[in-house]
Amino acid sequence: MPHIVVTNDDGISAPGLRALAKELEAVGSVSIVAPSAERSAAAQSLTLRQPIYCDEVAPREWAVEGTPADAVIIALHTLFPEPPDLVVSGINRGGNLGENIYYSGTVGAAMEATINHIPSFAISLSYRDKNNLDFGPAARFARELAPLILKEGLPKGVLLNVNVPQVWTGGVRFTRQSSKISRNLLQPGKDPRGRTYFWLHEQTVKEGIEPDTDYAAIFAGAISITPLKLDHTHAPTLNHLSHWAERLSK
Repeated sequence: MPHIVVTNDDGISAPGLRALAKELEAVGSVSIVAPSAERSAAAQSLTLRQPIYCDEVAPREWAVEGTPADAVIIALHTLFPEPPDLVVSGINRGGNLGENIYYSGTVGAAMEATINHIPSFAISLSYRDKNNLDFGPAARFARELAPLILKEGLPKGVLLNVNVPQVWTGGVRFTRQSSKISRNLLQPGKDPRGRTYFWLHEQTVKEGIEPDTDYAAIFAGAISITPLKLDHTHAPTLNHLSHWAERLSK
C-alpha cells in the first residue's frame, strides 16, 4: 500500500486538509505532517534562527511549529524509516494562480517534496463565496489524481499545481501559469500610537486573460492543472548572453 504524506499552509486543523486526508485514505496509508497554525504566503521559506518543534498530536499526525517547507523536511528526513510515495499539499482555502504560485506555502510544500525526489502536487479551492466553501469535490478529485501519479509518475523536477473552482462544471484543463492579472492593493491606516501601517490584498482583473492559462480554466468552471518545474534556468538567454563572460572577466 502506498504511503502518502499530506501537508498544507492553512494549519493542521484546516477543513481542507481534513477533507483531503479522508479521501486519500482510499488510495493509501496517510500521514499528516502540517504546520501547527496558518502559515499562508510562506512560500518555500525555512525556519533557521529558532528550533522547529514537532509534536505527534494523534496517531500518524504531527503538528510542526514552522513553515510548510519545514514540515515536509521533517517528514522526509526524521519521521519515517522510508520515503513516502507521494506528498500532497492542500486543500488550500483560496486559489493559487498566476503570480501567487511564487508566494504560496501550499505550492512551496509540494516543491520541497519535489526537490527531495518525491512526487507531489498542490491542490487549492478557488472560491468566490467564502461563506459557502465545500472542499468535497476538490478532495474527490485528488483521490482520482493520486493513483495516476503513483502509477505513471511525474517527470524529474516537475510538480503539479491543481486549482479547483468552487463551482466545477466537470472539465479539466492542463494549463500554463498565467501572467500577473491582479492589482496589488494597499489599504493604509494608523495604529493607536500614530504609526502608519498597510493591509496588503489584491484585486483580480478579468481582462486580458490568455485562453490556455490557469485563470482562464478557473473562470470557465474547469479544473486547472499546471506542471511546474524546479529548474528556473532560461536556456535561450543562457546561450544568448554567454558572450558577455569574456567582457566581464577580470
